[in-house]
Amino acid sequence: MTKIVNIKKGLDISIRGAATPSAPMDVTPATCAIIPDDFPGITPKVDVKEGDEVVVGSSLFHDKAFPDIKVGSPVAGTVTAVVRGERRKLERIVITPGSSPSVSLDFEVSNIGDRTRAQQLLLDSGLWSWMRQRPYNIVPRPGVDPRDIFITGFDSSPLAPDYEMLLDGHQKELDAAISLLGKLTDGTIYVGIHEGSCLESLQGVEKVVVNGPHPSGNVGVQICNVKPVNKGETVWTMDALTLLRIGKLATTGKLDMSVTTALTGCEVTAPHYITTVIGADMKSVLKDAVNNDDIHHRIISGNVLTGIPVGEEGYLRFPYNQVTVIAEGDDFAEFMGWASLSPEKMSVNRSFPGHFFKRKFCPDARILGGRRAMIMSGVYEKVMPMDILTEYLIKAIIARDIDRMEQLGIYEVAPEDFALCEYVDPSKLELQKIVQEGLDYLRKELS
Repeated sequence: MTKIVNIKKGLDISIRGAATPSAPMDVTPATCAIIPDDFPGITPKVDVKEGDEVVVGSSLFHDKAFPDIKVGSPVAGTVTAVVRGERRKLERIVITPGSSPSVSLDFEVSNIGDRTRAQQLLLDSGLWSWMRQRPYNIVPRPGVDPRDIFITGFDSSPLAPDYEMLLDGHQKELDAAISLLGKLTDGTIYVGIHEGSCLESLQGVEKVVVNGPHPSGNVGVQICNVKPVNKGETVWTMDALTLLRIGKLATTGKLDMSVTTALTGCEVTAPHYITTVIGADMKSVLKDAVNNDDIHHRIISGNVLTGIPVGEEGYLRFPYNQVTVIAEGDDFAEFMGWASLSPEKMSVNRSFPGHFFKRKFCPDARILGGRRAMIMSGVYEKVMPMDILTEYLIKAIIARDIDRMEQLGIYEVAPEDFALCEYVDPSKLELQKIVQEGLDYLRKELS
């Protein structure tokens, strides 16, 4: 029986620049890069050097603590840079595609009848590092038996790509992926979907119809409303696009590292979809796609709430399926600044006229106000649909009070769950950064 979850708290941010559903344009990147920071919980040890030839799936680096966890090359070509930063931290590995960029390693996918072989296939292919574990929101540890696996079948974030368009017609691959994942847990595989989704026909899963505003598409919100994570329990998560990638591996024995990405935002000339390669350079991705309006642009890999500003010299970052371009806002002045009553100003506060207009807005990247002391206003609870006391949890994290963090539910959260709280926060706190630091601290102290 399908479970129905109705979420009332949250907020759908109305922004112009959604990608038009249409046939994606092919974009061939000049270079691709894999960035270790996109795979939390991994301490990378490099497996390649500059000048090495690689194919799709060749190991670029592995985890020092768990060597079986690998991150593979997204393209066949030549390693042109292994970039390190302060204290020799690995920042990125850059690959220049060759003449046959889609050549992949072959993986044995026949007769995968037990947990050990299913796990080894994902580890060898590098797709293991695409999954996440609650608690801590890190790459799962091999050998751990997860209580359940949660898959989110849609993205509710601003200007998000349409999963239905990307998943429709791939029933065979999706079924193969579910069959493979079913060998990794004795628990239940939950799939969060919208009513009428193409994922309704999946077998071997428990489907959860989720209704409501953002962050209803966040897997953490779905877990909290279906079966919360308690201390001592482990749950694995992923999105449906990762599920499809696993299915393609299970049916063909080869890795498909192409990705369909939505180019979105007010500063994109004609928002649309492109098909490119994971980790593609932004210059190739955005070529002739951004408004030539002589203002500073913020180029975000991801959405405006959780994405990473990368700039023109950056690369497409995990999970690789959206790019948003908006105005930076640092090169023009506005009459009355943050206090302007212009109807063009987007706001969740009833004090501003824009709150009452049902229209699409075009925001910039300014925070509109200075940072200040934490205000206990109850505003977080209006957009947080999880059963946690958000303000008190944030205070416990800042104080590094492990007992209070555990009591207040830190094991079931990830930074993305606090993105809306950060957006409406009158104190301008970097809540996602605070939560990530709290999770890292807790993992370090308890490991």
